[in-house]
Amino acid sequence: MRVAVTGAFGYSGRYVARRLLDAGHAVITLTNSLKRDNPFGQQVQAFPFNFDKPERLAESLRGIDALINTYWVRFDHRLFTHNEAVANTKILFQAAKDAGVRRIVHVSITNPDIHSDLPYFSGKAELESALTSLGVSYCILRPTVLFGKEDVLVNNIAWSLRHLPLFGVFGSGEYKMQPIYVDDLASAAVEEAAGERNETINAIGPETFTYRELVETVKRTLGLKRLIVSVPPELGYWACRATGLLVRDVIITRQEIQGLMQGRLYVDAPPLGATKLTDWIDRHKDTLGRHYTSELARRVDRFSGYQSN
Repeated sequence: MRVAVTGAFGYSGRYVARRLLDAGHAVITLTNSLKRDNPFGQQVQAFPFNFDKPERLAESLRGIDALINTYWVRFDHRLFTHNEAVANTKILFQAAKDAGVRRIVHVSITNPDIHSDLPYFSGKAELESALTSLGVSYCILRPTVLFGKEDVLVNNIAWSLRHLPLFGVFGSGEYKMQPIYVDDLASAAVEEAAGERNETINAIGPETFTYRELVETVKRTLGLKRLIVSVPPELGYWACRATGLLVRDVIITRQEIQGLMQGRLYVDAPPLGATKLTDWIDRHKDTLGRHYTSELARRVDRFSGYQSN
């Protein structure tokens, strides 16, 4: 097949592109980071998103069999917002249809909800509705937290445990999550790109943790002795805000804390991924959390490649 992947120079898109190439498919990428190092050389040609010029976007997609979309933003910022991401993705979907793309594989989130006051989850629900009514064959993958060498969440939990005297969990910390290995998600996306059936799949890993259990697991595996305490969510937010000023990043938003505590990163479903986070942390314990990973820096710096942890 000829497959288009959004963000092949970034995080999850890079794993998808590698899986596609290894399977013998031809790959192009759509990106906002044309000047970022291309880890695939001449194997993957890059095109700009051209959201403001839909006809050019469609032209980039002409002759493509399948589109695998990972494009999204984690939080609102003066340079990007959820509303813009929703509008841009709808343009991308329509351009794919206009270009004759046969199938779209779209990465969403567990428990999307059009009625939610959390823009991450309501925006993802709006996009799922747009895709299912587009008239193009589709698969929607709904992951929770991704982990991998370019990971943000698990790495920065480890960084905090290594560098701070104590670690605060929001409230009880008993809300659940089911992290999936980024390459397991990529494998599923590539498999579904060749499919035909319209379907929505919860893309979760084989292990379920409470947030407190996740932090305890990282601490224990890294051999650290740190006090893990429950803190009021608002106090935890401001503590993260203060730390964020030091590392020049948005560590977490109020909306993300709410999503965690509402249990939106947990579903009662069979696992899609096979890689256990506990095993992965153990294999990478010597390097995990040695350096802080800034989500904001990745969004603002469109030149540097993503660093592995």
